[in-house]
Amino acid sequence: MSSSIPTSTSVTESAVIEAPLSQVWHLIKLQDFPNFWTKLSKSEHIKGTSPETDVVKWTFKDGTELDVKQEEHSTIDHYITYSVIASTPALSYSSVISTIRCFAVTSGAKEGSTFVQWSAHFSSDADAGVIEDARFKRKEALADLANTVAKK
Repeated sequence: MSSSIPTSTSVTESAVIEAPLSQVWHLIKLQDFPNFWTKLSKSEHIKGTSPETDVVKWTFKDGTELDVKQEEHSTIDHYITYSVIASTPALSYSSVISTIRCFAVTSGAKEGSTFVQWSAHFSSDADAGVIEDARFKRKEALADLANTVAKK
């Protein structure tokens, strides 16, 4: 009998960023995440991948390295989807695919702002700790994004 706790293998966090869509969307490129996410120390394109493949290595300040592959990108619908294809140290789960979507807020008190949604779908071997860590990191990164655009 398994002792693991059943858990959802997806997480979605969102925020209203008080800046226009064009300003927020400009930062949502895999290689530009260190420009707003304070946990990242650097990003670099990985050489040797095919011309059709966009892979970026994210180096976190704690030394963790993730190779992230852009799966989809739409400048029309303002979203980017990426997957983690390698990690040092190794991940405790098989796979994850994440999507960031940006929407212009067009009416109401926050008109002129941007609604940002960041979701992740993990393989079924991800445990509750992985999901909660992903939730925390997304909340933190969205707050960092808000702080970055507020300075401009």
